[in-house]
Amino acid sequence: MHLEHVRLKLQNCPTSDYYPFNLEILQETKKIDFKTPVTFFVGENGSGKSTLLKAMAEKCQIHIWHGSQRLRYGNNPYESQLHKFIDVKWQAGPVPGSYFDSELSHNFAQLLDEWAVSDPGLLDYFGGESLMSQSHGQSMMSFFKARYRFKGLYLMDEPETALSPRSQAELAKVLAEMSAAGHAQFIVATHSPILMACPQATIYNFDSIPVEIIDYETTQHFTVFRDFMANWKTFFNDSQ
Repeated sequence: MHLEHVRLKLQNCPTSDYYPFNLEILQETKKIDFKTPVTFFVGENGSGKSTLLKAMAEKCQIHIWHGSQRLRYGNNPYESQLHKFIDVKWQAGPVPGSYFDSELSHNFAQLLDEWAVSDPGLLDYFGGESLMSQSHGQSMMSFFKARYRFKGLYLMDEPETALSPRSQAELAKVLAEMSAAGHAQFIVATHSPILMACPQATIYNFDSIPVEIIDYETTQHFTVFRDFMANWKTFFNDSQ
């Protein structure tokens, strides 16, 4: 592992009334250890997993691509301050890495195409083909296979969003193979039970307070999909 743990220090935060400092899960969780090359953050929407993942990227000085900035109604001065109240411990010093957010991947693909106009060789690092000439899911898989061959810490926020079940299984294999090679560490916020099946991964449940490790087959994601697939013919009749 490149990253050994993240420690939360919200007792020193400036407020407990505004997001993200008002999230009980972040207030009550003091430390998360990373003992396996692949770690998953799982939980319902709004549980805090993506919020913490982004703060970790900022603390690790991993660049986060941003789309076009637009005006928003209301202003929360604390929204992007969580990284100031966490500590990270590296095993042998910082390593490079990347942060992936499926919502921003299209913006990155557009920028890469613009750069490639003057430097076509850039595309060699992403499969040798313009990401814009592929479907969203195909371009994401091209990115994953090319980028994760290199040593680094890779943070991913719901990468399954634009992926078919087959592609999700393919990504799970990429995570397993790249982490087994000993150079890549992955921390992934996800809702995908297919990704969570990655062998030897640690799964942290953000639906419990504080965050705790959970077995794959006891995650809500696994049990919901298992029960649905076993009873899909009667599911909608039973829900009426």
